[in-house]
Formats: sequence, C-alpha cells, structure tokens
Amino acid sequence: MRSAAFRGVAPVPEEPAARYLPVMRTPRIYVDTSVIGGCFDPEFALWSNGLFKDFRLGIYAPVLSAIVTAEIQPAPEPIRGKYAELVELGAEILQPDAAAEQLARVYMDRKIVPPKYSDDALHIALATTADVDLLVSWNFKHIVHYDKIRLFNAVNMELGYKALQIYSPREVTHYEEEAV
Repeated sequence: MRSAAFRGVAPVPEEPAARYLPVMRTPRIYVDTSVIGGCFDPEFALWSNGLFKDFRLGIYAPVLSAIVTAEIQPAPEPIRGKYAELVELGAEILQPDAAAEQLARVYMDRKIVPPKYSDDALHIALATTADVDLLVSWNFKHIVHYDKIRLFNAVNMELGYKALQIYSPREVTHYEEEAV
C-alpha cells in the first residue's frame, strides 16, 4: 500500500477532525419581494420565516436589489420591517446595470416573461449577472416554474452565464417543520 505522501496528500495529524474540514463560502440567496411578503401570508409564512431564521443564523447570505426596494416601499409596515431586517443583516443590494437590463430584455424578447412583468425578468437577470447561488420566490407563474427555469437557463448559458438555481423557500429553508 502506498503512503499518503506518495499519493500527493499530506499526512493528517491526529487532532480533532473538525479542524480539517473545508471552509465553505456562505451561499448567497437572491430574495424577491414575494418571499418577504410571504412572512405574513398563512400559506407561505412557515417557510418564508424559516428562511429568515436561516439568514439570522448565517446559513445563507441574503441578496436584494433596488427592484425589491422599490416594490417594498408601498407595502404595509410589517413587510417593510422584514425588508429592513434583511438590510440590517448585511444584505447585499444589487443595482440594475446594462448587463442585467440587456439580459432581462432577452428574456422578454424570447417571450419567457411578458413585457408587462419586466420586473420579474429583471429579478432573474440581476441574480444571474451577480452570480448568486440561487434565487427564491413564491412567484410560480413567472419565476418558480419548471418550463420558465429551463428557458431562463438556456438563455443564460447561451450568453455565457451559469445556470441559475430557482426555488421556493420551502425547498431551501432548514426550518420546514419548526414553528418560527
């Protein structure tokens, strides 16, 4: 049997294994407006609030955008308060730029998202161009939909971006069965 050093692997000292676990980067999650409002909707509250708990624990890093900021402004105070909580947690706030706007236009030109819902296309484009790890949404018509996700990612890959992972908070949070 060959030694570990021969295989190009340094011998492991006999110390606690946790010391040698790889350090992984905290996944960045783009949160659209529906997730924030979902904290107060009986149908979605368990999972939206669970995701917020994951953010508070540092399991994930929240990413917002100027689009989310604008959509939140007319919302009731409790929803604006949840948005403020993400900002206080250090959420990254993306600004639309030429690359994201161009990508959103391609989604609309390809009829993946109707022009009437251009902000939905811009959410996807911002998350894609910012290279977030995933986007969460409760928008099952224009965002969290199998056919739409395939089409968004076909465009993304055609234009040199990586595929964007898109899920509902229910599929992402670690607190699905706990009361939050």
